[in-house]
Amino acid sequence: MRVHICAVGRLRKGPERDLYDDYLTRFDRTGRALALGPAKLIEVEDKKGGGMPAEAALLERAIPTGSLICTMDERGDVMSSPAFAKRLGQWRDQGRSDLTFVVGGADGIDPSLRARADASLSFGKMVWPHMLVRVMLAEQLYRAASILSNGPYHRA
Repeated sequence: MRVHICAVGRLRKGPERDLYDDYLTRFDRTGRALALGPAKLIEVEDKKGGGMPAEAALLERAIPTGSLICTMDERGDVMSSPAFAKRLGQWRDQGRSDLTFVVGGADGIDPSLRARADASLSFGKMVWPHMLVRVMLAEQLYRAASILSNGPYHRA
């Protein structure tokens, strides 16, 4: 199952980008044997300033046809890392070829796109900067692959 992270804005060079790239490389390596990955980042920018509706239109075009859609949203499900790993495995086992995580911009994700999502995930009740959400998501993807492969990375 290919994993796509469709996000508003550009993750520029720096420590966040280095962490993101490191965790996705680890995920791709660990997930390959589990039929997970590769993971790909698709970034969109609303240069005309149309707000959430314009961002949603750009994100919609970036999501592969037939992809399972999971929004990253503070109203989403809060789950443990093992529960996320189990969910990722279930999505893979359903035979879906693509899974897309959607990360909105500073104002979040347009309600129309949230309504279209198959699932919604939250990293807790606090709101996180959208650039850090990418890093946290990449780490959790790697952690999930490690859990599914019985690797030593996740210690409970």
